Amino acid sequence: MALLAILLSFLSLLTLSFQTPTLQNQSHFFTLIKTSLSGPSLSHWNSISHTQTRYCGYTGITCDGSSNVVEIDISAWRLVGRLPSNIFSYLPNLRILRLGYNNFHGPLPPSLLNCSLLEELNMTTSNLIGTLPDFSPLKYLRLLDLSYNLFHGEFPLSITNLSRLEVLNLNENVGLSLWQLPAEIDHLTKLTQLILSTSSLNGPIPASIGNMTSLIDLELCGNSLTGQIPVEIGKLKSLQFLELYYNRLSGEIPIELGNLTQLKDVDISVNRLTGTIPENLCTLPRLGTLQMYNNSLTGGIPPVIGNSTSLYLLSLYENSLTGIVPPNLGKFSDFIGLDLSENRLSGGLPPEICKGGKLQYLLLLDNQFSGGLPENYTNCNSVVRFRVSSNRLDGPIPDGILGLPHASIIDLGYNRFVGPVPKSIANATNLSELYIQSNWLTGSLPPEISWASNLVKVDLSNNLLSGPIPSEIGNLRKLNLLLLQGNGLVSSIPESLSSLKSLNVLNLSNNLLTGKIPESICNLLPSSLDFSNNQLSGPVPIQLIKEGLAESISGNPGLCTLVDLNSSLPSLPPCRLPNTQKKHNSIWAVAVSAAVVILGFLLFLKRWFGRERVGMEQKLSSASPSFFYDVQSFHKLSFNQHEIIEALDENNVVGHGGSGTVYKIELSNRQAVAVKKLWTRKTKDQSPDHLSVDRELKAEVETLGNIRHRNIVKLYCCFSNSDSNLLVYEYMPNGNLWDALHQAKGFLDWPTRHRIALGIAQGLAYLHHDLLPPIIHRDIKSTNILLDEDFHPKVADFGVAKVLQGRGRMDSTTTVIAGTYGYLAPEYAYSSKATTKCDVYSYGVVLMELITGKKPIEAEFGENKNIIFWISKKVLTKEGAMEVLDKRLSALFKDEMIQVLRIANRCTCSTPAHRPTMKEVVQLLIEADPSRFDAFKSWDMVQESSPTIKAKNPSDL
Repeated sequence: MALLAILLSFLSLLTLSFQTPTLQNQSHFFTLIKTSLSGPSLSHWNSISHTQTRYCGYTGITCDGSSNVVEIDISAWRLVGRLPSNIFSYLPNLRILRLGYNNFHGPLPPSLLNCSLLEELNMTTSNLIGTLPDFSPLKYLRLLDLSYNLFHGEFPLSITNLSRLEVLNLNENVGLSLWQLPAEIDHLTKLTQLILSTSSLNGPIPASIGNMTSLIDLELCGNSLTGQIPVEIGKLKSLQFLELYYNRLSGEIPIELGNLTQLKDVDISVNRLTGTIPENLCTLPRLGTLQMYNNSLTGGIPPVIGNSTSLYLLSLYENSLTGIVPPNLGKFSDFIGLDLSENRLSGGLPPEICKGGKLQYLLLLDNQFSGGLPENYTNCNSVVRFRVSSNRLDGPIPDGILGLPHASIIDLGYNRFVGPVPKSIANATNLSELYIQSNWLTGSLPPEISWASNLVKVDLSNNLLSGPIPSEIGNLRKLNLLLLQGNGLVSSIPESLSSLKSLNVLNLSNNLLTGKIPESICNLLPSSLDFSNNQLSGPVPIQLIKEGLAESISGNPGLCTLVDLNSSLPSLPPCRLPNTQKKHNSIWAVAVSAAVVILGFLLFLKRWFGRERVGMEQKLSSASPSFFYDVQSFHKLSFNQHEIIEALDENNVVGHGGSGTVYKIELSNRQAVAVKKLWTRKTKDQSPDHLSVDRELKAEVETLGNIRHRNIVKLYCCFSNSDSNLLVYEYMPNGNLWDALHQAKGFLDWPTRHRIALGIAQGLAYLHHDLLPPIIHRDIKSTNILLDEDFHPKVADFGVAKVLQGRGRMDSTTTVIAGTYGYLAPEYAYSSKATTKCDVYSYGVVLMELITGKKPIEAEFGENKNIIFWISKKVLTKEGAMEVLDKRLSALFKDEMIQVLRIANRCTCSTPAHRPTMKEVVQLLIEADPSRFDAFKSWDMVQESSPTIKAKNPSDL
């Protein structure tokens, strides 16, 4: 026994002698982690006692019985840094490595291939770059997940040698070179998940895929696959998820898919498929989602689909389907979404679709449906979007439809509905958009509409409505669009409309309105305002005349003007004034003339007695030029003018512009500021005695200086004298957006670009809507968008250079039009009249830069063509819309980018009235925020409650 004990002791020491180098090597791994990466979660590793095996007690670390690290799981620790190339050389026993959802922004360390025992490698969403290695040494690998990274170069086809692989996920690696799925893929006989979406696949799907009978999840969407869907997929008896959307597949849908009895999710949308929908596919017992939108399918919807007890989402829009919708659709299952829009379907609407009580989206627009709205639709309390426009529906609108409690959009336009607008609109507490235009509605507009306080858009145009416009409509404070034209409305225009501060489009034309145009309505001056073809009378508000809104008041013979006519209103007669009014006008004329004479005499005296003073000041100025800078400060300053002026040398120049020079100045307190030195141009009739900008210019600079908004660059102060003007701004370390997009070595991902777009919009919305009077920027472009250390945007350069040069001080070569070619709104280019809609147009161009990564003017657009023209030609097809997206961006956000592209298209509409306001743009961008969206989005649907539905549908352009 003693001998046995000695032997065991010896073996123990021998084992320890072999273990110690490995344990010591492991310490190098943790040292490298701590020195190469940063993040608050690493603090979990600081409180363990310093023993040789202390690493086994670290959070996220698992060891075997010999204290060898065999598992590392530090996913979502928000680590930042670059993984050293040799970091995994010290972990030869590692079996599981999970490092996903961090920010490593470097290549995959080659030492990873030394971990020959590795079974699971998950580095999803880690901003990894570089090329993919040959993974053949990792022969025990069961899971390989490198999805949502930025790999490029050739795909390692040797991956088919990993015979133990069960999960292969390279989703969203758009930088890979085009490659084809090899026939040898069937060597991976144990594979249950093959996810290669948006991974640069092209060519056909090999028939050998039918041999991979362990597959549960097959996702090849967002590629350039061609040819037919292989019938061999019908052999995959275990398959539950089949996703082939966004490809170029053609031919008919194989009936063999009906053999896949385990299928839950089928999405073959946005391809070039033809033929009919296989009936046996619609009878699969576990099928939950069936999406085939945007193909060229014909025939009818198989009636058997109405018997399904599992289907909850059916999306077949943009095909050429005919016939009726199975009347029992939804009777036996809990539908969440139904989208059959843009087909040629007829008959009645499916009456049972809401029976399950979970329906959120009912989208049946642009078909040939007839009959009335089923009465039980009033029980669809979960519906968010209800759209049945552009059909042949008739009868009255059921009383409860407009009062659905969760409905955000109700669209009944372009049908044949009759009867009154239901008073149940009072219950529409969540409704933001109501469209019932071009129907046969009668009666008056109910005052109860004012209770729907979240309404943003209302279109009841081209109906047979009569009676007055209820004054209560002025309570809809969020209203942005109000269209009531083409009815028979009587009474006057309510004064209460002037309280709708967000109103941008107001059309009351082609009615029977009487009385005056309220003076208060001019406080709104929506971009689109139309009172034409009514029976209005009395004087036209002067502000409307100044705006040249001739067409908006035409067809009202009783209107007249109190001011002299100009060519814009040739047919408007002068108003007849009472004699007392004429007397008052004569007195005013005499008083004004006297004031002009007195003012002229005082100016003469000022100039005569000022000559001697000017001479003395010039002498002092030559002795100390900086002494006579006039200072306007708008924030508490930690510096003085001498510190700024002394630093204005060539070494600190960071840029030049047409109006002056920009300097970066490091102050004594280590703060950096940007100084823009603007030169004052002198003309013959300008005396040199102005030691500060005149009163009017001072007021404008002061207005800009008093702006307080996180997305507008801060103007600290202004130094002015007769030679130059110095504007001192906060310094933006990441430069401007132009350089970040088009010249920088770094890269802006889509969430960052979206944040920039939203910040710019919020800054402009503040200028346009929150200031009185509003400020029009006039020169929105990517070089005037500055980025702080966190890439938050700040709008800069408000045309201050033009302001400070002074009115009447520009030389003969200076245009009166502010703005930059490529960003300039067309109406501003020929009218020289700046409006907020000019800013919106320029902003739309900046959005297009963010989405495409291209400059506003590029050679590829064609001679005399710009980015707007190029995009307008591309988006004629969905595939073309995808082509304009910046190829460097992760396709994970394609849907959101398409949504923002849609916003950009609206902003750059050639007709100013059709552009949104910046306040509306802010709301649209918030809705397109990538952080708000879960897995499912449709061109007209945003999933709010079902996490099982996946994202693929583009926004409509």
